[in-house]
Amino acid sequence: MRDRVKLGDYDLQSRLLELRGWSIVEGKLHRQFRFKDFVEAFGFMTGVALIAESMNHHPEWSNVYNSVTIDLTTHDAGGITAVDFEFAKRVDLRSASTSVND
Repeated sequence: MRDRVKLGDYDLQSRLLELRGWSIVEGKLHRQFRFKDFVEAFGFMTGVALIAESMNHHPEWSNVYNSVTIDLTTHDAGGITAVDFEFAKRVDLRSASTSVND
């Protein structure tokens, strides 16, 4: 699968320009979302879980009260791939209506 090939530095930086609020942290595509409260954060996570299942690509993530942190990498490829960027774009669409600050 071409979309599950580890991206080089140039491709990473180029694709990162297409995303808002994401960065590369410790070799992973990283973003933290904040919501009004725990219920909104949990609702967001539920939506992201559906994205993950539909793509068969599952994030590393955590939740503390109104904050959700997501880290993306394709373990089989040993780094960040096009799949991670597609996942991030879908997450951003999901968060557009609920995220308090980006």
